[in-house]
Amino acid sequence: MLSACEFTNHLSRPEPSIPRVLTILSFVIEKLVARNNGLVDDLTQPLDALSCGSAAIGKRLNPFHGVRAPSISIPKYLERLYKYTDCSPSCFVVAYVYIDRLVHKHPDSLVLSLNVHRLLVTSVMVASKMLDDVHYNNAFYAKVGGVSNAELNRLEVEFLFLLDFGVTVSSRIFESYCFHLEKEMMLNGACQTIERALVPITDVADVPGITENTQSSSSVPHNHG
Repeated sequence: MLSACEFTNHLSRPEPSIPRVLTILSFVIEKLVARNNGLVDDLTQPLDALSCGSAAIGKRLNPFHGVRAPSISIPKYLERLYKYTDCSPSCFVVAYVYIDRLVHKHPDSLVLSLNVHRLLVTSVMVASKMLDDVHYNNAFYAKVGGVSNAELNRLEVEFLFLLDFGVTVSSRIFESYCFHLEKEMMLNGACQTIERALVPITDVADVPGITENTQSSSSVPHNHG
């Protein structure tokens, strides 16, 4: 594992091009979140159905919930993770595999606008540790992701236990998920393929802060799925 101070200045290198996998994954995740947000809205309206709706939604993802959804969009957040952490594009596919495994293991837990950003930064970080020979430490990912180091440490542990530490992804599974993501784009009129290239590295001093409120609160009742 490398710390940020070991890297050369990011400003001296050209801006990295955005890999196609980010466009594809953004589309799929945004679609999932919009659907789940709609389900929660249906369950929690009208007021007399609130208790019933809350009971129907699991609480396993509560640690990933923020008080409110960050103002940064999913595409911009994924771009931020890619730009500053320099993880390989394949990490984003594996991160999606992890999130998909999680919701299948805990089907009452929904990926929502309140938890998707923390799920993404945690899953990408874990994927980078599994795939990349060189990767940043948790403190750097926390700064990029807009959370505290202590919180990201807790989220990583929570994430691993939710997956029963099932973080190995075979080449066959990886290819099947690439195909699934590409098929989603084709069904919506866009033909894009996922690349596997590795990318360069960055310096912590070049990472701007996220101003939006990303404070987490496990007391938020609605989540999961």
